[in-house]
Amino acid sequence: MLLENKKGLVFGLANNYSIAWAIAQEARAQGAELGFTYLNEAIEKRMRPLAESLQASLILPCDVASDEQIAQVFQEVERTWGKVDFLVHSIAFAREEDLEGRYVDTSREGFRIALDTSTFSLVALARAAAPLMKDGGSILTLSYYGAEKAVKNYNVMGVAKAALEASVRYLAADLGPEGIRVNAISAGAIKTLSAKGIRGFSEMLGTYAERTPLRRNVEPAEVGRAASFLLSESASGITGETLHVDTGYNILGM
Repeated sequence: MLLENKKGLVFGLANNYSIAWAIAQEARAQGAELGFTYLNEAIEKRMRPLAESLQASLILPCDVASDEQIAQVFQEVERTWGKVDFLVHSIAFAREEDLEGRYVDTSREGFRIALDTSTFSLVALARAAAPLMKDGGSILTLSYYGAEKAVKNYNVMGVAKAALEASVRYLAADLGPEGIRVNAISAGAIKTLSAKGIRGFSEMLGTYAERTPLRRNVEPAEVGRAASFLLSESASGITGETLHVDTGYNILGM
């Protein structure tokens, strides 16, 4: 029970294929009390039954592009829980047209949207959560190999993930004196709603399965277990890190 008596917020649960769902399931299994947010009514319809199946204490609307909505979420968290022990950031978005063709053709507005939604949202949530992490805490975000290497059709999202991993390091340095740890998991290719927006994703899954040292794709549950470890006191000495959970793909050269 790594997370027994811990209270945590999960941002980015969209459906039962989400990596956030695998993390939430494992966190609940490890004893955590959970709260969730949703972007709009369409997403709420899909995620509310999932959240309720995990006995969620909070299910709140939140557009992470709105500082006002973020503030409202944490005001409700303070009223309900009084504190928060961990936060999971599983949010990323880029325009479909900016995930095709050449990165050099990314529009200025497309770049802004991708970086604001996928990267700055972590900064905004960490800033809002920190005052409620009164006994220290853990913040976890999700990255991908495209932050390190140029991955076809990942384009501006790769740049956003690179900025996200840099933000993890800077946030860890800022919040460490308050006992707050900040880490990322770089998950391998997993069939999620977001992944469907990447052209050629099915072929990518096949390539991973053929080439990784473990000769298979990573399972969402494996990411969930790694996340529970990083969120727990078992990882009390780990901060500012990006942990690869990708069946070893990242170690390969040619």
